[in-house]
Amino acid sequence: MKKLLFALAASLALALPALAAGPTWLTDLPKAQAQAKTEGKLVLMNFTGSDFCSSCMRLHKEVFPAKEFTEYAQKRLVLLELDFPLKKKQPDALKAANAAIQKQFKVDGYPTLLVLDAAGKKLGEVEFDLFDATPKDLIAAIEKLAPKAKQ
Repeated sequence: MKKLLFALAASLALALPALAAGPTWLTDLPKAQAQAKTEGKLVLMNFTGSDFCSSCMRLHKEVFPAKEFTEYAQKRLVLLELDFPLKKKQPDALKAANAAIQKQFKVDGYPTLLVLDAAGKKLGEVEFDLFDATPKDLIAAIEKLAPKAKQ
């Protein structure tokens, strides 16, 4: 019995930090699109300035890791982060890929959240109050863009 309890405690200790970190964000658009197509999900593209944009930081700290958003994202979304930091170092290939995607989708500010369907078609920009948004607000805004895609 002690061994079983120890194993359970050890499993929880390993799993909880992963859950607390929030959902997984990809950084490669073709991979995100392929995963969305395979899983029948939407792609949420997050154009962010992670080290200077206060609204971006708030989303990453308070909204994206929230249980409600994490559970929703797991069921409905493939998450794609396109980061444009001022100070943080990035590989040149990632910088170039992000810049090309930013140009393709005509994004000129941060944060900008776009939703693509499983086929890669842009459904629209997620519109919500950045300063007071809750996970519920974000989910509702995403669902407005893709009501027919509900599973």
